[in-house]
Amino acid sequence: MSSDLCRHALNGPTMGTRWSALFYAPPGLDVTALEVALAESVDRVDRQMSTWKPESDLMRFNSARPEDWVSLPAELMRVLGRGLEIGRASGGAFDIGLGSLVNAWGFGPSGSEPDVEAIRQSLRMRLSPTHDVLELDQPRGRARKHAAISLDLSGIAKGFAVDEMMRTVEAFGVSAALVSLDGEVKACGATADGTPWLVAVEKPDFETRSPLGVIALRDAAVATSGDYRHWVDVGEKRLSHTMDRMRGGPADNGTASVSVITESCMDADAWATALMVLGSAAGKELALRQGLDALFVQRSGDELTRIQVGEVFQVA
Repeated sequence: MSSDLCRHALNGPTMGTRWSALFYAPPGLDVTALEVALAESVDRVDRQMSTWKPESDLMRFNSARPEDWVSLPAELMRVLGRGLEIGRASGGAFDIGLGSLVNAWGFGPSGSEPDVEAIRQSLRMRLSPTHDVLELDQPRGRARKHAAISLDLSGIAKGFAVDEMMRTVEAFGVSAALVSLDGEVKACGATADGTPWLVAVEKPDFETRSPLGVIALRDAAVATSGDYRHWVDVGEKRLSHTMDRMRGGPADNGTASVSVITESCMDADAWATALMVLGSAAGKELALRQGLDALFVQRSGDELTRIQVGEVFQVA
């Protein structure tokens, strides 16, 4: 890397959290323009895909009647398409149509307290996989649903936003950067001394934020799904915000977190969610079939056990 490159660090608010970008660029780069472009890239994703903004394109689609075609922006159509592909490939473990479950358990915009009656109803229902009831017309940029489903992209949209951030910095001629949003991280190039970017993998701890280990990342993305950021206590049991369609409620398999490394942060985000739903046994088999590098952390009381899949994923 050229010695005349300058190191920059930018960040800003979005989606109830913060985005950040660390990069090396030549002295003539318009850093202010890049900061504005980065903020717009993540805010555009939020405007299209948020379930917390009633006016978002996603919520506009959610409010449409079944069988009605709805025109949607290209970025949202791309995320929906990839969400359905990973849904099929994971046997429905990853499912973008569980907004009703998210809301029933108090993790959505409708309220922070579980809705007992809605939970009872969801436990009695057998939900069809969203890839069976959502139809996309990619050439015309439109979609329709064949059942009364509510889409929720919390398991894929932030990863896509990170990909959009990286696309933005590269459009400004930056070839060495680390961008992140709420724990989803993507790297391109290397640091000033030519070594890969070092990224901490968070320990799945309910009380404190501390690293489980560190990974070296170059031209790849890492995303983590876990039970330790958002949860609900039901009696003596603590249940995470990750929804399992087959259970009709939160995943409950002893898995504390799953981290996945792929080229695309959108894919890493979705696969981490899918493997979190499946748990370490079935999830490991799927990760091997898909050729994914993954790290499962199992929780048993206060004990944490790591299960590594693939050759790339090493924590030190």
